[in-house]
Amino acid sequence: MEKTLTGTTALVTGAGSGLGQATALRLAADGSRVAVTELPHLQERAEATATMIREQHGVDALALSLDVTDLANITSCVAEVAAFGDGRLDLLVNNAGMNVLQPAFDVTEEAWDRVIAVNLKGVFFVAQAAGRVMRDQTPNGGCIVNIGSQFSFVGYPGRTAYAASKSGVIGITRMLCVEWAEHNIRVNAICPTFVDTPLTRPFFEDQDFKQDALRRIPLGRLATPDEVAAGIAYLASPGAAMVTGHSLMMDGGWTAI
Repeated sequence: MEKTLTGTTALVTGAGSGLGQATALRLAADGSRVAVTELPHLQERAEATATMIREQHGVDALALSLDVTDLANITSCVAEVAAFGDGRLDLLVNNAGMNVLQPAFDVTEEAWDRVIAVNLKGVFFVAQAAGRVMRDQTPNGGCIVNIGSQFSFVGYPGRTAYAASKSGVIGITRMLCVEWAEHNIRVNAICPTFVDTPLTRPFFEDQDFKQDALRRIPLGRLATPDEVAAGIAYLASPGAAMVTGHSLMMDGGWTAI
């Protein structure tokens, strides 16, 4: 595999398992040194991902604790990543996210605030902190990939707060693309369908839900973390140098119906 990201420093949030871990490993395979984060009580997962990066790909890795709803934590984390990168931060993958499944009539204020805080507030303020480093480094510039969803564009029962947050991610992506282009910062989003991860597998034990989801995906299956990570790696690569403000659908055709 051509190492298109050699010499770059990447930050992947929520990288202790699933899509975040697959993305961190893919960026490392492409040559980037990678900082990975997890919530403080899940720090051992970030450490495990960092170990995998070093052992499998022979590049440097850093594991950090990060609560993306805590602005002071964001500031200190990004500063550590920049120091790890010898003053540079070239790539950010805003992967940390969550969901609370509730019918719209039953959505609680607590659940709404938590989902918006992690999925929307967190995405923006991590991007802001990383973007400041990208703006001020020499040469300036960088790439941010935000994790949206097919539910940024289509509806599905029980996901009102999640869909609102992921729709907002697309808005943030477009606004930052326009505002930060002068600093040579590209900002894109990737919007997957359901991804087969340890987090989602318990939901698919409900066979009615599983069959309903699969019938909406023309390709007839879930995405894999490695497939979505490949899309992220493309957006982060020099081959996507003219791609910004874009939402890349990786939904198996769901939104085409």
